[in-house]
Amino acid sequence: MDELASCSKSGWEIYRSAEDRRAMTTLADDYIRFISDCKTEREAVDGVIARLKDAGYTEGFGTGKGWQALHGKAIFVARRGRKPLSEGIRLISAHTDSPRLDLKQHPLMEQVGVGQAKTHYYGGLRKYQWFARPLAIHGVIVKSDGEVIRVRLGEDENEPVFTIADLLPHLAHKDGNLKLSEAFDAEKLNIIMGHEPVLADKDKEDDKAPKDAVKARVLQLLNEKYGIREDDLISAELEAVPAGRARYVGLDKGIVGGYGQDDRICVYTALQALLDAEDPEYTSCLIFWDKEEIGSDGSTGASSRFFQYCVEDMAAAWEPETPFRKIMMNTRAMSGDVHAAVDPDWQDRHELKNSAFFGYGVAFCKFTGSRGKYGANDAHPEYIGWMRGVLDAKSIPWQLAELGKVDVGGGGTVALFLAAYGMDVVDAGPALLGMHSPFELASVPDIYSTKLAYQAFLEAK
Repeated sequence: MDELASCSKSGWEIYRSAEDRRAMTTLADDYIRFISDCKTEREAVDGVIARLKDAGYTEGFGTGKGWQALHGKAIFVARRGRKPLSEGIRLISAHTDSPRLDLKQHPLMEQVGVGQAKTHYYGGLRKYQWFARPLAIHGVIVKSDGEVIRVRLGEDENEPVFTIADLLPHLAHKDGNLKLSEAFDAEKLNIIMGHEPVLADKDKEDDKAPKDAVKARVLQLLNEKYGIREDDLISAELEAVPAGRARYVGLDKGIVGGYGQDDRICVYTALQALLDAEDPEYTSCLIFWDKEEIGSDGSTGASSRFFQYCVEDMAAAWEPETPFRKIMMNTRAMSGDVHAAVDPDWQDRHELKNSAFFGYGVAFCKFTGSRGKYGANDAHPEYIGWMRGVLDAKSIPWQLAELGKVDVGGGGTVALFLAAYGMDVVDAGPALLGMHSPFELASVPDIYSTKLAYQAFLEAK
């Protein structure tokens, strides 16, 4: 009777041939390069565009392969299929942003001889994880004349890094009984920027050191490197992210560790699936949004009209007689977002019969939301059944899971924004360990199975 029972299989078991192992490693190597180079939403979009250009895609929809971007943070990609748009499109979404520390608009200050930058954390992070670790600063500074200066500091081995000093244990005894939410003050997430002061000129009697001499030296160095003044930071978008490249983890190199895998792992695998898909019948589209980690608001978030405008522009170029609503009602979509793998040390937070396991393939989540499924897209069973058939036909490992125990777990994705158009959509992506931490972990076979699952979806008849 065992053949009647449900039984998930490990990706290591399914992808055991030498050919599969080589393909897995090749994909993981390339993925490590991508997430190491793309640590912000702007860098992710730039990385996507570079790969699209190499594959013959052009901006706009004057050809059968095109894209449109918005503010360098969101991008829509389309590859024309043989079937008319009136029969719908195959759509994969993902988001380009990740939890981080944003520098405030007036960031620079000096305290007790240490130059610092004040931050405002972005997204759902655990504040204690950002202390006492090397940080880099990425982003843009926009001057009043419109000049855009790109910043990427702390990644080259010859560059200094930045950090947030943690309180030594000798002075932290009284904090031991505090709740975690109270023990780490967000206003103390101040990044160390420098320590050297501007000194008075000894040869000039009337020369005096500035009041905040270390801050003044930080401004001098920024001016020397970028030609900016302190007021230029008002119109800057600077993000503190973990310094250093993604790496393999473990003696067997079976895990990829790195920052921002939620959700640039889905950006990468969806893009590679589109580029590798063989002659899909349906028009294949990708939409990579910003702002998912803070509710999907804003012009580059999923609650905006950007996706609608892009589809309308695509239809106007390729099939102007077809109304937008008809395309949407016939569309099938996958909301590419990561899932929570069962943590070996925190298994009690999961309901194990309905949880995702590391290495067991792409994880489908019928619903997200929290508590009584609030804020969720709850995918229709007919669509889940169709997806099962697509993956099983190609022997792609997959699992169905929810995010933690009822009334313990919960989370949101962009799926509900797509469902609002009437299309079928389900969440699907690899399960991570340490999600939202500065060093997230992904299983190598899960990266591979996710890419193959997305490709099978785009190629499905």
